[in-house]
Amino acid sequence: MKQYKNLGAGVLTVCCLVMIGGCSNGRTEPAGAQGAVASTAAGGAVPVERVRLQRSALPELVKLPGQLASFEEVSIFPRVNGYVKSVWVDVGSHVKKGQLLMELEAPELEQATTQAKEKYAQAKLNATISEQNYERMRQAAETPGAVSPMNLASLKAKADADSTLSNAEKANWQMQGTILSYLKVTAPFDGVISERNVHPGALVSAESKDGKPMLELRQVDHLRLQVDIPEGIAAGLQDKDTVAFYLSAYPGQRMTGHIARRSDLVNSQFRAERMEMDVYNHDGKLAPGMYADVLFDSKGNASAFTVPKTAVVTSTERKYVIVIRDGKMVKADVATGNETASKVEIMGDLQAGEEVVAKANDETAP
Repeated sequence: MKQYKNLGAGVLTVCCLVMIGGCSNGRTEPAGAQGAVASTAAGGAVPVERVRLQRSALPELVKLPGQLASFEEVSIFPRVNGYVKSVWVDVGSHVKKGQLLMELEAPELEQATTQAKEKYAQAKLNATISEQNYERMRQAAETPGAVSPMNLASLKAKADADSTLSNAEKANWQMQGTILSYLKVTAPFDGVISERNVHPGALVSAESKDGKPMLELRQVDHLRLQVDIPEGIAAGLQDKDTVAFYLSAYPGQRMTGHIARRSDLVNSQFRAERMEMDVYNHDGKLAPGMYADVLFDSKGNASAFTVPKTAVVTSTERKYVIVIRDGKMVKADVATGNETASKVEIMGDLQAGEEVVAKANDETAP
């Protein structure tokens, strides 16, 4: 019996503790730190941390992929049909502007040029004779009645026609000479031969442009560093801004260039703008096609608001923050700009002084 009494006392003690705990849990805790707002979504007061919007730029060190490209490059195709006679360069050859690269041969073009030259010589001779005949008759016509006006006019017309024909034959001869000059292929600028696809004896055609070029020429002492920059960051960059970059071929070696050109066009697929930096390669260490990590200081957007990254909710359909207006939570679509490990720039239908939820998710707003 004594044991049963002790057991009953223990049960009574446990029941009392449970009742005390239940009363304690029924009390509502006061709102904690400053900057909390009550959400009535579940009928009870739930503390929500919030931040006040203030306009401020968020500087950021941006790292983007880039690639070196030749400042100038050209694929050299034949301008006339012919056979390759000689090739004076090969892959890796450094050439100067105007230097002879290769020669073609086309006997029919040489014959056409010779024929055009002879026709011009004949036409020029006829024009000279006609002009002399007209001049003699004009002098004779100064004596009244010596030459009829009709004969003089006829000689004048023949002299003019022969002169016109002579000019036409001269133009044809010059055209044939120009076409013949296409048999000699010269370099349009200083550079390096990066590709060679023909050898002596090969037949090349000016009509076929789908095949490989005879030669590829690239300028390598002056290069373009090409990088696609997100539109939110590109807006804060200026021409002549200096950027640093590192090449995979030279790990740890810092190089610099400056913004020289921008496309002023945002790619609709990647939402980025192409920019180019001038890189000079006088020592020949760099080569077109090298991959680069481009680093530059983005000054940020002075008209943007800076909030914690946890305040921005990203879903498959939209990107938004939860702003508190008239005591209610409202989703406001935003675009993001610069960001650090903990903060991000946002732009959207927001006003300075408004408050947004600092730690938001899909279930925060009603």
